[in-house]
Amino acid sequence: MSDLTESQKKFYEEALKQTKAEIQDLEGLIQVELGKVKEKIADLQNAQKAARQMYDAACQRLGIPNDMESDDT
Repeated sequence: MSDLTESQKKFYEEALKQTKAEIQDLEGLIQVELGKVKEKIADLQNAQKAARQMYDAACQRLGIPNDMESDDT
């Protein structure tokens, strides 16, 4: 690494500090968005489970086999 002038050194130190803060802010935002996605997936899975229960009940009432019983999705 070549020798830096004092002003170059300060410039890079400031860039280092700023980009570190930016990376930390972005990580926080990523975690917030990830939490929202996980919550949405859980809501969708709960809705799917309820729909499957209704589908199964309708099959039972009609006396037909549940063709979705073996699906693990």
